[in-house]
Amino acid sequence: MPIAVTMGDPAGIGPEIIVRLFAEAPELAAGCFVAGDVAALRRAAQSLAADGVPALPVAEIDASAQALHRPPRCVPVLQVVAQDAQPVPCGVVSAAAGRMAGEAVVWAARAALRGEVAAIVTAPLHKEALAAAGFPYPGHTELLQAEAAAHLGLPASQVPVRMMLANQELRTVLVSIHMALREAIEAVRFDNVLGTLRIAHHALAAALGRAPRIGVAGLNPHAGEGGLFGTEEREIIAPAIAAARAEGIDASGPYAPDTVFMRARAAAGRPGEFDVVVAMYHDQGLIPVKYLGVEHGVNVTLGLPLVRTSPDHGTAFDIAGRGCADPSSLMAAVRMARALAFRSA
Repeated sequence: MPIAVTMGDPAGIGPEIIVRLFAEAPELAAGCFVAGDVAALRRAAQSLAADGVPALPVAEIDASAQALHRPPRCVPVLQVVAQDAQPVPCGVVSAAAGRMAGEAVVWAARAALRGEVAAIVTAPLHKEALAAAGFPYPGHTELLQAEAAAHLGLPASQVPVRMMLANQELRTVLVSIHMALREAIEAVRFDNVLGTLRIAHHALAAALGRAPRIGVAGLNPHAGEGGLFGTEEREIIAPAIAAARAEGIDASGPYAPDTVFMRARAAAGRPGEFDVVVAMYHDQGLIPVKYLGVEHGVNVTLGLPLVRTSPDHGTAFDIAGRGCADPSSLMAAVRMARALAFRSA
């Protein structure tokens, strides 16, 4: 089956990095197609050709299956969004761009849930534009969770998902995702921590072919220092780890947040002490991975009944339309989506 790449916010760098994927890594892009807007991709292709990127025609396809038989050296696009009379301007937040980005993700999610595509790779969308378009979700993760829940006939609360950010050196899974820091601290509850450990264990076991070694970060400095700097570690996190271990999950901690990521990092041909770190909130887990290089990072949504990966960066409105966006993270996301889809098949 093909892999759907959603175009992201058409005012951002999504269309550019997608065209570069097909131009610079045709073997990697084989079997992929773009779910989005033909006009937006053609604008990106024309802009990049003017900057020296190999010119590629954008070919409109009628069904996702046609991506498997597309002519070589072209960008196949399935028109899945309503077209606007005027193109959205690059680098500007707009409801029109947010609507197009959101519609592409909804279409791809439903196609994956129907079994029509093997995986989806989502180019970046802009959260403010998505909200302006009326989507009641702060980002991809929550939108995909809602679509999966609707498909399964369940409330979203019964389809728990988690964000994993990964590169060649480090993986981290988050207990909470897009919420205010004050709310994220309140989300450090026994059930949330244990649920995250379960999701991380099952997802990584499938990917690695063995039980993953999970290191758990504390919430407070020095992991609470025995209660001197907070009691969440001994009252919530440690009991959740103990419960996970009783289920056969190889989890340990909580460890000091300022050192556990270094212990987990695989570098210089040496494997890390842990296969993944469970972090208590968004920035705690994402800063270490992004510091190692956003060009290699991949965002993976765990817990969904479909494979979804994404580049480890945003819409980059400041450089959109200038032809200088780096497609490396998108390429890494396609590689991981292909690997995960193959393993789960």
